[in-house]
Amino acid sequence: MIILLMFIGLFALIMINVPIAVALGIVGVAAMLAAQGIGILPNMALVMFDGATNFPLIAIPLFIFAGAIMNSSGISRRLIAFASALLGFIKGGLSMVNIGASLFFAEISGSAVADVAALGSILIPSMKRKGYPAPFAAAVTSSSASLAIIIPPSIPMILYAVMSDSSVVQLFVAGVVPGVLGGVSLMAVAYWFAVRYDYPVEEAFGFKRVIQTFKDAAWAFLLPVIILGGIFGGYVTATEGAGLAVVASLFIGGVIYRELDFQHLLRSMIEGAEQTAVVMLLVAASALVGVYLTEAQVPQDLARAISGATDNKWFILGLLNILFLVIGIFLHSAAAIILVVPIVIPLITAVGIDPVHFGIIVTLNLAIGQQTPPVASVLVTACSVAKTDIWEVSKVNIYFVAVLLLMLILVTYVPIVPMGLVEFFYR
Repeated sequence: MIILLMFIGLFALIMINVPIAVALGIVGVAAMLAAQGIGILPNMALVMFDGATNFPLIAIPLFIFAGAIMNSSGISRRLIAFASALLGFIKGGLSMVNIGASLFFAEISGSAVADVAALGSILIPSMKRKGYPAPFAAAVTSSSASLAIIIPPSIPMILYAVMSDSSVVQLFVAGVVPGVLGGVSLMAVAYWFAVRYDYPVEEAFGFKRVIQTFKDAAWAFLLPVIILGGIFGGYVTATEGAGLAVVASLFIGGVIYRELDFQHLLRSMIEGAEQTAVVMLLVAASALVGVYLTEAQVPQDLARAISGATDNKWFILGLLNILFLVIGIFLHSAAAIILVVPIVIPLITAVGIDPVHFGIIVTLNLAIGQQTPPVASVLVTACSVAKTDIWEVSKVNIYFVAVLLLMLILVTYVPIVPMGLVEFFYR
């Protein structure tokens, strides 16, 4: 009964626009006071502190900071120029550029919101000037940014790894193939729109232009090589790789491109601190809820109840997909992972589901949640940049969300898609 009241209270607070982190904190404090009395109050601060100081979580502010530096030092602009030279000759080419640049940018920032804020501020106005409708420009930017969080490095994956005690590196590897397939599928939908509505070609293909922009962005291309090569090669952990991302971004932006002055660096630090504060406050507040649920044996009870009704893991995965799709409508991805994953991990372990496979499923579900109002953090950001109505964008975005849903079904029921590389390299 207390669990039901917790969820009712949480959603009621969210519906009246109480920040999610604050709502989680209120619910967690109330539940622990009801269970253990006022004497537990001194321990709550320690629980929140311990929850937010897990070593792998240090990667989150570092990846966010690296993405902010990229945007402030001309790295993002060079990547967009290369993508335009490579893909701009296709009908609706600027939408292809948008998707391609988004997938690449995600390899450094790991954040869909940072992706939209950085690239959308450049590409959405450019698309509008070229004659693309604002809702289409916002939909392309938003959907490709959310898909990009399954490509390493990914902040939701780092959070999932911490909550489920899984391998961050294996999660990163598992996201590569679904991310690439999803990106190609989004480009196919964008091309269909371009043909149907006669969207323009960005520029004629020129081999010299491709070479020129490639040389200009060559140092930027080293970033994912340094970060992912170090992580996948076993030379650094994901957290250390995040530190490398910051150092490499500072060196390339400040020393090579010479566009990162003190003002740009200060702005990047402030931007990174703001985004980090949002995520880490969620982590700290939800630690209270997590401790209560664990002490109340809720995850174990849920696992016993469902596994007692059925032991078919494919049916259970279907139920969990529905659960996460619904939760994703109302909760930020970080909050959903922190709140729900510890509850369902005993269940997926009991029925023989690989935690790494399940991590990709969870991440894709929450990527879809970032596109579905009312919360829809990524979609809202894209609409803000495009200066257009969220419901008009959603009418277009439904086609791109359909691609994400197809990818979810593929990843869920064809495990070789996400797990093939993991099995090859690590098992």
